[in-house]
Amino acid sequence: MTLDHLPRGESATITSVHWDRLAPEEGHRLRALGIDEGAEVKVAHRGVFGGGDPMAITIGRMTVALRRAHAAAMNVEQQESAR
Repeated sequence: MTLDHLPRGESATITSVHWDRLAPEEGHRLRALGIDEGAEVKVAHRGVFGGGDPMAITIGRMTVALRRAHAAAMNVEQQESAR
């Protein structure tokens, strides 16, 4: 599954990133924020207009806004929910 399809409130681990789908400066910015393979992320919010763009994810103690196209370049493995 890609990050743009992860349900709101769910956590996942980024398993791979298709850096070739992103402009080099975008990739550098995302890596600087810790968004790379192995990072644990959670979808916090989605925009209400334009197909849910942008979306907000939490990574560590930060909340980061991402374009849906960026999230679509990231494969994630959903973590089991604590029930």
